[in-house]
Amino acid sequence: MAYEALVILVCICGVFSYINVRFLKLPPTIGVMLLSLVLSLLVLAAGSSFPWFSNFIVTLIGGIDFGKLLMKVMLGFLLFAGAIHIDATALRKQMLSVIALSTIGTVLSTAIIAVSLFYMLPLFHLQIPLIYCLLFAALISPTDPVAVLAILKKAKLPQSLELKIAGESLFNDGVAVVIFVSLLEISQIGYDKLSAGTIALSFLREAGGGLLYGAFLGYLGYWAIRTIDNYQVEVLITIGTVMGGYFIADLIHVSGPLAMVVAGIILGNKARKSGMSDISMDYTGKFWELMDEILNAILFLLVGFEMLVIKMDGPLLLAGCAVIVIALLARWLSVALPISILSLGMKFEKNVIGILTWGGLRGGLSIALALSLPQNAWHDPLLAITYIVVVFSIAVQGFSLIKFSHKLL
Repeated sequence: MAYEALVILVCICGVFSYINVRFLKLPPTIGVMLLSLVLSLLVLAAGSSFPWFSNFIVTLIGGIDFGKLLMKVMLGFLLFAGAIHIDATALRKQMLSVIALSTIGTVLSTAIIAVSLFYMLPLFHLQIPLIYCLLFAALISPTDPVAVLAILKKAKLPQSLELKIAGESLFNDGVAVVIFVSLLEISQIGYDKLSAGTIALSFLREAGGGLLYGAFLGYLGYWAIRTIDNYQVEVLITIGTVMGGYFIADLIHVSGPLAMVVAGIILGNKARKSGMSDISMDYTGKFWELMDEILNAILFLLVGFEMLVIKMDGPLLLAGCAVIVIALLARWLSVALPISILSLGMKFEKNVIGILTWGGLRGGLSIALALSLPQNAWHDPLLAITYIVVVFSIAVQGFSLIKFSHKLL
């Protein structure tokens, strides 16, 4: 069934991508996701008239472990593909703001959303423990690099601003996963059985270990590529760096997402300067660009189709709409505070807080983390709310981001 599901998904991706490029002319992530949402609605509407078709599609989508597919297979490729094209020299100039936004900003957003949800959700007859509000806040706070980078390609923003958005989205992705994993461990074991030192040490091992391990992978890949001149083997080395590196990161309990970001930046920049011939660089760049586009299309097709298997009702829809407002407000505060402090000694672009706030898109990562929540009474409501926020983020914020940014600049 897995092969049949893959065949059907790739064929649908091809058709939807063609329709988007030929007629809709939207950014690929938005176009494919909107078309999959429309098809999902049609499948639901056809349920009474053609139950066999509806049941087939729902069974097909329900049989795909979206969380495992993204977290264990696709995420490493997507992060590496985004990072390998980042200019490290230019990123270094924006590093202070990127670090502040991806660490302080993510933690601040997590705290604001968690506390707000804990007191707001009872209004919608949802009483969720604080630890699960924290888990939800951790998974919904990070900006999704997959969604952001795909749209930035068409935005043509100033390089400094583009690097702030791209750099933050790449790094806070890994930071958020580490925070989520730490909170999940607390929820399962209990805070009384875990000391603050143990939690801090675990966080440091995951995050710091991921950064160091990623640097090791990047320099190892660069060394291997520098010693040969064969573009087929060089492309294969980058694939092995991602697949083997991400797999081992999971075994040694360090952050795979952070490792892939660092490895991609180091390998891409070092190889571009002295490790690869022009032909090898051209083939490697095109390979990872193509990989990025294909996986993006499949990912956002699945995001749209998740509507078929997520349980939704009126109160949850209203709660989701309220959480959208809370998430945007938390995003604004988590951006405004670090930027306001840094602006005392640094120069920022005009209206940078507004652009970074609206450009904080949530994507498939949030849904994948929500799917990994323990199967209890709060799993389905939190998953449904996550889905509502993600769809709004991509369909509304993503659709208007380019025009919104150009209007403010």
